[in-house]
Amino acid sequence: MADDSADNAAETGQDAIHADSAGSVTPVSSGSVTREAAAPVTLVSPGPLADVRSVDRDLPSRNDSLTAQVATVLGGPVGRRAAIGRQKFWTPLRVILLLAVIFLALGWSTKAACIQQAPNGPNGALGLDWSGSRQYTALCYSDTVPLYGAERLDQGAFPYKKSWEEPAADGSVQTRYMEYPVVAGLYQYASMTVAKAWHAAPWLPGALEVVLYFTVVAFGLAIAWLVTVWSTVLLAGRRVWDATLVAVSPLVVVHAFTNFDPLATAFAGTGLLAWARRRPVLAGVLLGIGGAVKLYPLMLLGPLLVLCLRANRIRDWWRATVAAGAAWLVVNLPIALLFPSGWWEFFRLNSERGADPDSLYNVVSSFTGWAGFDGPLARGESPTILNAVSLVLFVAVCVGIAWIALTAPRRPRVAQLCFLLIAGFLLTNKVWSPQYSLWLVPLAVLALPHRRILLAWMTIDALVWVPRMFYYLGVSNRGLPEQWFTATVVVRDLAVIALCVMVIRQIYRPSEDLVRGAGVDDPVGGVLDGAPDAPPSWLPRWLRPVPSSQAWSTAGPVRTG
Repeated sequence: MADDSADNAAETGQDAIHADSAGSVTPVSSGSVTREAAAPVTLVSPGPLADVRSVDRDLPSRNDSLTAQVATVLGGPVGRRAAIGRQKFWTPLRVILLLAVIFLALGWSTKAACIQQAPNGPNGALGLDWSGSRQYTALCYSDTVPLYGAERLDQGAFPYKKSWEEPAADGSVQTRYMEYPVVAGLYQYASMTVAKAWHAAPWLPGALEVVLYFTVVAFGLAIAWLVTVWSTVLLAGRRVWDATLVAVSPLVVVHAFTNFDPLATAFAGTGLLAWARRRPVLAGVLLGIGGAVKLYPLMLLGPLLVLCLRANRIRDWWRATVAAGAAWLVVNLPIALLFPSGWWEFFRLNSERGADPDSLYNVVSSFTGWAGFDGPLARGESPTILNAVSLVLFVAVCVGIAWIALTAPRRPRVAQLCFLLIAGFLLTNKVWSPQYSLWLVPLAVLALPHRRILLAWMTIDALVWVPRMFYYLGVSNRGLPEQWFTATVVVRDLAVIALCVMVIRQIYRPSEDLVRGAGVDDPVGGVLDGAPDAPPSWLPRWLRPVPSSQAWSTAGPVRTG
C-alpha cells in the first residue's frame, strides 16, 4: 500500500508518506523534483495500546451483518474513529471468557434436572429422582452420573485395578474394567476422591455422593473448556472475535458436561497453540497427554506431517511426534504394566463395539433394515468387517487430505487440514458419540470463520440431542421412532460435509479465505507460517504443488461473516 501511495503521489505531484517500523513517517520525492527528505516525524499514540493485535484487528460489528445486529443491543457497532485496543481490563479475551462462563452455566442448567434428589430409597432414603425417565424427557442425561456406579467409583476403587463381572444375555459372565483411557480414568478417580472428601466434611453443603461427584467433574470440565476457549482466542490472531463462537456455541450448552471430552479439546487446543508459538516439543507433550484422554489429539500430528513435508520442516514434526509418543508412554506405561487387563479394556471394548446410533452405518440400517456388514453378533464378538471398512474409509480420507495438502497451489493452513481430518474421522467411524462434535468446534472456527454458517451447523448438531433422547425413551413410552432420530443425523452429517466442501474450496481459492486477508498466512502454522514450498526431491511430480495465479494472492476476501 505504501508503494501505491508513492506512485499516486508521483502522478499528482504530491508527497506521499511512508511509515517505518518505529512509527516514523518520511516524505518521498515525487515527479521530476527531488528534495531532501525531511526529518522523521514520530506518530505518538494518545494512550498505550492494551493489545498490539488491535492495530489490524478484525471488527465484526462493522463487516458482519449478524454481529452488527447483535451489537445494537450493546450500543451499536464500534465507531470508525474509535480507539481500538486501549481498554486495559475488558480485553477481547476477558469478554469472550465471560461469555463462555455464562454459556457453561447454561450448560449446567441443562443437566441440573438429572441430579435432583428425592426420598425414593429404602425407608425414605434420598436417591436420584429419575422417575418417569427424567433423564430423557428433561434432556439432561450425562454419562458422568451413571458411570459413578457403573465404573465402581462409588466403592472408592482404583480404576484399572478394580474388576467386576457382568452377566450376558446368553448366560455367560464377562469381566469388566474401567473403559476409558488413562487420563480420563484418573480424572474420574480424582473427582471421586474429592467428592467423597466433600461428603465426609460436615461443614460443607451436603448432597448425595453422586451429585457431589457430578459437581466436581463438571467444575473441572468447565475449566477445561475455558482453556479451550483461551487457546482458540490466541490462535485466532487478528480475527480474535471469531473465538466467541467457541464460547457461545449451542453445543456447549448441550454437551459440555455430557462426557469428558472438554479435557481432550483443552489438550488439543493448547498443543496447537504451542505449535503456533514454535515450540514443537511442548506441542507434542500436550497432544500426547490429550491422546490419553481421547485419541483424537494425536491425529492432529497427521496434518502437521504433510505440511512439514511440503515446507521441508520435517525435523520440527519429528520433535513434536517423539515428544507426543514419549508423553503418551509416560502416562500409559505404569498402568499398562501394573494392570494390563484394566489398561487394555478401552481398546478391547472399542474393537467389540458395534455401529453407534449416530454413525452412517446405523443410519443405513435404520432406513433399510440392513443387518450390517457382520450380521447379528454374539456378546464379546467383534464386528470384524465393520472395523475393517471404517478403517479403510478413514485411510482413504487421510490419503485425500494428504494429496490436497501437497498439491494445492498454496499451502493449506494447519486448522483447515485438522478440521478436515477430524470431520472425516467422525463421518467414517463406527462411533460418533454426540459429545464428539465438541472436537470440531474450535477447529471449525479456526478453519472456516463464517459466523452465520458455523452457528447454523452448531445449532443443527445440538438439536440432534432432542430426537436422540426421545428415541431412547422408546415408542411405548411416547418416545420417537428411530427414523426420526436418524433423519436428523443425516441432516447433521450433510451440514458437516458442506463445511468440508467450503474448506476445500477456500484451500484452492485462498482469496476467499477470511483468515488470509490482509496478507496473513497461517496463524496456527508456527514454523510453517510464511514458509516457502520446499518439497523433498524424492517426492514425485504429481505430489508437488500445482502452480496457480491465486497461489500467493494476498487480496482481501470477497465475503464476510
